[in-house]
Amino acid sequence: QVQLVESGGGLGQAGGSLRLSCAASRGTFSSGVMGWFRQAPGKEREFVAAIRWSATSATSTSYANSVKGRFTISRDNTKNTVYLQMNSLKAEDTAVYYCALDQNWASGVHGYSDYYDYWGQGTQVTVSS
Repeated sequence: QVQLVESGGGLGQAGGSLRLSCAASRGTFSSGVMGWFRQAPGKEREFVAAIRWSATSATSTSYANSVKGRFTISRDNTKNTVYLQMNSLKAEDTAVYYCALDQNWASGVHGYSDYYDYWGQGTQVTVSS
């Protein structure tokens, strides 16, 4: 059973930066899709960013329009960890952030939550204005 563990959340200031990490344990994946989602109080969960990788193809990424140009998703294959670098934070970025794994590389880089097989427990990000 794959486990995803997020870390790096906390309190940030508007205009500042935070970096989230998502470490996958109990498995090493030569290919797949990892996504970040978030859910603010009273709102539905929404897609933030995703990264698709494999040993034989170039890595591809996708971002929600609301974070494009401010957030960067990346992966360290040696650590089986995906990162979400969040810059120029805004109050509306406040949410619980979840990472998720789609083991099927052929899904493409996407934000369809139903396609993700495993989810982390979430980490709170609060941005003060």
